[in-house]
Amino acid sequence: MQPVSDFRDTPRALRLAAQTRRDELLQPEGYGDGTAGRLMSGDYSSLDAGLTASQAIDMLRREAADAETIYQSYVLDAQRNLLGTLSLRELILAAPDQPIEDIMVRDVISVRTATHQDEVARRIREHELLAVPVLDEAGCLVGIVTYDEVLDVVVGEATEDFHKGASITNHVGNLGDATVGLLYRKRVLWLVVLVFGNLFSGAGIAAFEETIAANIVLVFFLPLLVDSGGNAGAQSATLMVRGLATGEVVMADWLRMLGRECGVALALGCTMAVAVASLGALRGGAEIALIVASSMLVIVLVGSLIGMSLPFMFTRLKLDPATASGPLVTSIADAAGVLVYFGIASYVLNL
Repeated sequence: MQPVSDFRDTPRALRLAAQTRRDELLQPEGYGDGTAGRLMSGDYSSLDAGLTASQAIDMLRREAADAETIYQSYVLDAQRNLLGTLSLRELILAAPDQPIEDIMVRDVISVRTATHQDEVARRIREHELLAVPVLDEAGCLVGIVTYDEVLDVVVGEATEDFHKGASITNHVGNLGDATVGLLYRKRVLWLVVLVFGNLFSGAGIAAFEETIAANIVLVFFLPLLVDSGGNAGAQSATLMVRGLATGEVVMADWLRMLGRECGVALALGCTMAVAVASLGALRGGAEIALIVASSMLVIVLVGSLIGMSLPFMFTRLKLDPATASGPLVTSIADAAGVLVYFGIASYVLNL
């Protein structure tokens, strides 16, 4: 068994060489944005293989001042290959002369330096880890990513997604300190784009001028119907964007999600159609009731499918799916709703 003095007397040159190599690997410019390499810290607690529990505690006592956390330690060989991990609780409860190789966990959850930060966050969350070790291409331990570092990333990305969902370009920083000019620049682009997008709704109304003129009562139901389609589409888009962001849904699930969304949208559309049919009968008789109810069913179905499909389409185009929600989905669903509503009205009224 290796005595305590063995690792106390380890040549200082070897320790300095190992630290120098770690410092070189931890240069953030060497890794891409949003990777584990950019997030990791080199201040972790490590243990030499072959120590007993009491020797490991002595070693941790000397490293505690410089380590990010000592609650989880990593057992390394001479080449800094990761052999296993063990918690401070396990060390304290072990017999003093028990080898740490007998109590360490060998199946270690780890990531590579190039692993995306979303995947790092997912592993920490799923396995309830205080920190996850980061390995280089050779499998050597070069750092750790702690849960608090990942939490900052998750909060930042959630805020960015909320802004994109409202068609606000990029992050505005601290909202309380944001200037009028900054807020204007962040919001104006998409609003101007959507103004021209809404021209399609106006063109649809203009195409059915004769139908509207012959049955002015149809105008009463126009905002109700197109807003319902936009609301249904925004709901679907929000669910899909979140599912894609968390990894609950992937591109291969599109067809399955499409079938399920059709069923949900039909059920919602039927419920809303029944709710507005009586109002249509009261305002314009049986024909108007039929037009309003059938339009509601189709518009909710179309809006839901648009909202569900856009995030998948953006993902396929390598764009952020968070952009495909909120005002964008509503504008597209509104234009589709106008065409569906007056198309059905013209057919039923034979105009």
